[in-house]
Amino acid sequence: MSQKNETTVLVLSLAATLALVIGGIWFGRGLIQSPTQTSSKTPNSATSNQPVKERISTGEKLLVTTDTTPDKQAGINAIASKNYNEAVSKLETALKRTPNDPEILIYLNNARIGNQKSYSIAVSVPITSDVNGAKEILRGVAQAQNEVNLAGGIKGIPLKVVIGSDDNMSDVAKEVAEAFVKNSEILGVIGHYASDVTLATVNSYQSGELAVISPISTSVKLSGASSYVFRTVPSDYVAARALADYMLQKLQQKNVAVFFNSQSGYSQSLKSEFVTAVALGGGQVMNEFDLSSPNFDPASNVNQAMKSGAQVIMLAANTGTLDKALQVIQVNSKKLSLLGGDDVYSPKTLQIGREAAINMVVAIPWHILANPNAEFPKAASKLWGAEVNWRTAMAYDAAKALIAGIERNPSRKGVQQALSASDFAAEGASGAIRFLPSGDRNQAVQLVKIVKGSRTSFGYEFVPVP
Repeated sequence: MSQKNETTVLVLSLAATLALVIGGIWFGRGLIQSPTQTSSKTPNSATSNQPVKERISTGEKLLVTTDTTPDKQAGINAIASKNYNEAVSKLETALKRTPNDPEILIYLNNARIGNQKSYSIAVSVPITSDVNGAKEILRGVAQAQNEVNLAGGIKGIPLKVVIGSDDNMSDVAKEVAEAFVKNSEILGVIGHYASDVTLATVNSYQSGELAVISPISTSVKLSGASSYVFRTVPSDYVAARALADYMLQKLQQKNVAVFFNSQSGYSQSLKSEFVTAVALGGGQVMNEFDLSSPNFDPASNVNQAMKSGAQVIMLAANTGTLDKALQVIQVNSKKLSLLGGDDVYSPKTLQIGREAAINMVVAIPWHILANPNAEFPKAASKLWGAEVNWRTAMAYDAAKALIAGIERNPSRKGVQQALSASDFAAEGASGAIRFLPSGDRNQAVQLVKIVKGSRTSFGYEFVPVP
């Protein structure tokens, strides 16, 4: 990269970090946490070596340590002492002061149940490695739990939620999954985050006959991986074809350069599916660039793509390589059209990409503006005091699916059979939830593009593609 490009990227990155640090920022009116809470993707050894029992809580342990308040901690201490009345009082006070904290709402609902009979589901999230992503998922689960319990429970029986913290690491997630399996009260699981991590847990859930629904993992390797594995997010097969069709039909362009991370199962999956879709549509992939390469040079790669005749850049970046993808956006400077996978859908893309990212099209499972009059986005905005994104919507759908499965048959095998049934349907954030025999969600993706707008503090926003 030239010195000028290096300086530009560095300045933009520093500016983004500074803005994020100063107390948080609003993205689509939703609070995005500071980078000290979101940017680290590799937990330190202290958290990685933490015993699995310290990673799982129904309210007796604080897991999201970035959001500690005296009332929240007092409520957690009360749950640990089985003083549920005190816990409810403290957590209600904590929730009034921090209404967008999903851990509080889950623990509050659990405390209200106390020693009553209840049904339990679990959710595993990457708290230490991506706390903002973890909270986005927890909000969806908390909202579904809150709704069903306020409505009287599942046929009169309230729903309890168990939270697990898996660092978004395969070995840790397997331990958490095994712990969930050993807890006979848990009838279903929502998790995990990265596709590689979810894939690592498949055998555990299969052997424990415990259904798991991922709201995030999109790799095609999960399709048919187990009769106990489902997902509410459409697979990369669907997203890749939508992006390829947009390029070939709407942009009327046939030559594309693809940027991906060879070390990420998700990125590899999206890239491979996109390459296949482009070829089947009569297009051509001119170059493939590995974002994880130690010699990665965005300026050189973009120049090489243009010399090869590429008209479009496809960014199949994962979360860990998003910063490098943003460098590509900057050095490209609108010379080639831009496409991206769902991990590019981030406030950081708006903040750092800015003018250079305008008109980039990204494939995501759901967008709040696609159907703003639907019940879920209105209820979510009221509950959390902010708009929510697709991760919250897909987690909500996963919880709603498990609730519907438990309603049909409140046993592990019964839930799996319900989810697998040809007539299964549950109403979710984005319409009916139905699963294909492969466990995949039977639903299309939503294409969005970046435009100038006032719905965020950056002056840019994602809006649905007409």
